[in-house]
Amino acid sequence: MQRYLDKYMNYLKAEKNASSYTVRNYKNDLLDYFDFLEDKKIDALTDIDKYVLRDYLSRLMARGIVKASISRKLSAIRSFFKYLLREKEIDINPVATISSPKLDSRLPAFLTVEETVRLLNMPDSSKPEGLRDRALLELLYAAGLRVSELVNLNLEHVNLSTNEIRVWGKGSKERIVIIGTPAVNSLNAYLVGGRPKFQAEGKNNALFLNRYGKRIAGRRIQKILGIYAGKANIGKRVHPHLLRHTFATHLLDGGADLRVVQELLGHASLSSTQIYTHVSKSQARKIYLSAHPLARVKADESEK
Repeated sequence: MQRYLDKYMNYLKAEKNASSYTVRNYKNDLLDYFDFLEDKKIDALTDIDKYVLRDYLSRLMARGIVKASISRKLSAIRSFFKYLLREKEIDINPVATISSPKLDSRLPAFLTVEETVRLLNMPDSSKPEGLRDRALLELLYAAGLRVSELVNLNLEHVNLSTNEIRVWGKGSKERIVIIGTPAVNSLNAYLVGGRPKFQAEGKNNALFLNRYGKRIAGRRIQKILGIYAGKANIGKRVHPHLLRHTFATHLLDGGADLRVVQELLGHASLSSTQIYTHVSKSQARKIYLSAHPLARVKADESEK
């Protein structure tokens, strides 16, 4: 199994241009599945059928694994067997008739505007670390970046004169994102007064550096967010993707077109963006009162 796994990991990196995070997650999910096969004394691909897979899914449920995680694991297994079928390592795909568990409908969490402002104001801008942290927080919120996209940014990707950043998303797809003045100011302050303090000997063109002068890691960014969320007394688990949710939600609440938000997020499908179409009650009420003719009349009368 290890031989097939190694070949599949190389395939994800070389042919699918999968990010290091995708490769790592797929590998971890597949290793969990291989542990199950080892427990079942199954060591040949020909011994794996849909009943073995259903047994695995049942065991995941018995372990209390949530549906979303089960669906993700099944997706990794499905992709793996699809690859094996393509490479003619197997004749039949045992996952072909296995359906993913139906996920509970759940709206993404996001920060309110007030919570977002509190979070962004937490870093101490009198210190190099604070300048860096403020800049990366501002950028996550201003551009709705995935953490992998933020980590992989280089100096040459940033154009502060046009308020634009060139980003490479999933599948190495390039897009241009626009950032506002606060993010531009924070980035400029970091580049002038923060980044030079982290720059070690030798050339490193990574935009965000750690204290050793190397490209900052995604896990470090996650930890930074957690620290500032605690200081800001935000009663939610704050992670990089939450700021991406917040970016999209605030844009749509402000009246942005759904397809524009899709483009800014780098979503291949509009359906991925539609989960953000919920708006706050206050915004929905404002739109209703300004758009409905009779409601507008009643609102005008109440103000007299």
